[in-house]
Amino acid sequence: MARKSIEDRLAQIEAQRKTLKARLGQQDRKDDTRRKVLLGALVLHRLGEDRDGEFSKRLGEWLRRELPGFLTRDADKELFADLLKASPEDPQA
Repeated sequence: MARKSIEDRLAQIEAQRKTLKARLGQQDRKDDTRRKVLLGALVLHRLGEDRDGEFSKRLGEWLRRELPGFLTRDADKELFADLLKASPEDPQA
């Protein structure tokens, strides 16, 4: 059996490096998505609980201020339509 040339071995190592780098990128994207989902779940949980009404009220007010400028797609705005509605006690309504 003939040994691989140095060039062939380098090409194989480079291909492995690219594959591993792509895997790392995929894992980074998965981790980023998971962080966003968990953070969003926490925010929604805090909005829905009455344990600390003042905090939930301020959080809702902040979201109503910040989300319209952050969301650019109509479909995304529709997803948050319930949060974007001003609450009856909101003075900005």
